[in-house]
Amino acid sequence: MNLPDADFKLLILVGISVMLLLFVSFLLIFISTQRRRFRYQRHLQQLREKQQELLIKAAVRSEESERLRIAEELHDEMGALLFSAKLHFQSVRASENDLPLQQKGQELLDEAIRRIRGLSHNLHSSILQEFGLLEAIRNFVSKLTDDNLIQATTALDCECAAVFRDNEISIYRMIQELINNTLKHAHARRIHVSCVNTAEKFVLTIFHDGEGLTQERFDELKFRPGSMGFKIIQNRLILLKGELLFTQRPNGYYIDLFLPVA
Repeated sequence: MNLPDADFKLLILVGISVMLLLFVSFLLIFISTQRRRFRYQRHLQQLREKQQELLIKAAVRSEESERLRIAEELHDEMGALLFSAKLHFQSVRASENDLPLQQKGQELLDEAIRRIRGLSHNLHSSILQEFGLLEAIRNFVSKLTDDNLIQATTALDCECAAVFRDNEISIYRMIQELINNTLKHAHARRIHVSCVNTAEKFVLTIFHDGEGLTQERFDELKFRPGSMGFKIIQNRLILLKGELLFTQRPNGYYIDLFLPVA
């Protein structure tokens, strides 16, 4: 039985419509499945990032607790022992020939006591707790100045206390580590620490005129097994969602620490 042309065309049109409907349905199902998969993967990534952040925070808290314990032991036990040794040493009567040796011994004990106190204060960071981040950095840098070896200055006039109140200790430890590395390896004669802030970011810059580190070298060292200091810096950068940039310019080397304000 032959169908009329009109019915045949209608049947073809209905078939095409059904096929298009099926295709659109499969397409919508595929898109919905991909969206659900993407949301699931994004959720997993957020969970991983949150877990990593929690682990880093726990490591930072543990590190600071250990620093505090060591600082207290240095101040209370080692400082007291050295001071007691100094008192006993002063009570010893020396002959005229031994007097220079006694004076030298007293000088060494005084230097040991001074260094123990300085190390205890750096570990404890009491200035940071009482006066804030920038004042702690000023105090730390001021102790580096030696007219014969190195000149260390600061220009820290930014407003950042309210923004980074919960993370000041992490920023301070990064600055300490970067400056200590500069002192050890750069052979610099001049160090200058400055800052600038905008509505979006806070930038703290360490300048020195020694032998600087390139960005490529830092990116390599922070994943090397023996580079503990750089790994600590990298973990704190992850925690703060910050960025560290090493650049060389005609007048020296710059280390820029970028931290988002929001």
